[in-house]
Amino acid sequence: MTNVIINGVGSYIPEQVIPNSHFLDSEFYQEDGTPFPDENHVIIRKFEKITGIKERRYAKPGQKASDLGAIAARNALKESTIDAEDLDYIIFAHNFGDMQKSTNRIDMMPSLAARVKNQLKITNPATSCYDISFGCPGWVQGAIQATQMIRCGDARHVMVIGGETLSQTVDPHDRDSMIFADGAGATIFSITDNPSGGYKAQCSRTDADQELCYLNMGPSNNPALEDHGGSYIKMKGRKIYEYALTNVADAMKCAIERAGLELKDLKKILIHQANEKMDEAILHKLFKLYGDMGNSSELMPMTIQKLGNSSVATIPTMLDLILKGELEDHELHSGDNIMFASVGAGMHINAMVYQMP
Repeated sequence: MTNVIINGVGSYIPEQVIPNSHFLDSEFYQEDGTPFPDENHVIIRKFEKITGIKERRYAKPGQKASDLGAIAARNALKESTIDAEDLDYIIFAHNFGDMQKSTNRIDMMPSLAARVKNQLKITNPATSCYDISFGCPGWVQGAIQATQMIRCGDARHVMVIGGETLSQTVDPHDRDSMIFADGAGATIFSITDNPSGGYKAQCSRTDADQELCYLNMGPSNNPALEDHGGSYIKMKGRKIYEYALTNVADAMKCAIERAGLELKDLKKILIHQANEKMDEAILHKLFKLYGDMGNSSELMPMTIQKLGNSSVATIPTMLDLILKGELEDHELHSGDNIMFASVGAGMHINAMVYQMP
């Protein structure tokens, strides 16, 4: 079977730091349109305790998701052994395209992947481009697709980008808006003759019954903006937490078993940075499935405290930081087994096991 390895990782973390104090003057409303009884400093303190988020990054005015993705793509190419013209596919995972903050409209035509190809000045017509919409697990799903295409002989080099400018589609009157952030990560998957390391296994699932709209688009919580026509990210936090705690660990265990491994064989689990408490609870559930109680801080790196939830960008960004030695107390070496895992709108879950070459 053809072996597939990661051949270059890059990311772009926006320079604009937004601390929690940024929201002290916000006007937050509940889902029913009434103001919160608590003052903002209380809301923010509770928010930080639950999510772990102290600050997040926002793109500069005028920067679009495709711009962030192009920067991450260039950085990945610099770390790879190939030229941009060698790419067979560019896959861009996102949820909102190049959102225009002034109009709150989603711009997805042409595809963001094609826009990145244009920015990279790739002239090879065989470099095909398409976008993928799979919620926050989009980058992992793109990685799975890239691996499958290479293994079946349809490609040799595939770039997978995860990028978002969520700051441009959040409701400023919804306290959940504090969760979201901007960023981009890009990874190149390549064919290799080396039999060691590379892709091991994956597991995916979708639950679209009552779970369908746990994350969706809706009007502002501010009743004065009901007729504004805007549509913003809306989430049922408690429902998402319960769903994730019930199902994500099972998908992770499925991927581990398909890889022929045990939990103890994993060096790191790079899980989507949605909520610190939720991620810790998912990992503890996984420990219980194996009758083990490992050290979560060693196994599961966290970036959410400073970078917030940048959706599809969180995992490739985290991988890039580790490989560059920029995530304290976390490093990867040849032979290490790692897992990428995520949950998000759909509701979708996926997990992929990979061994460092």
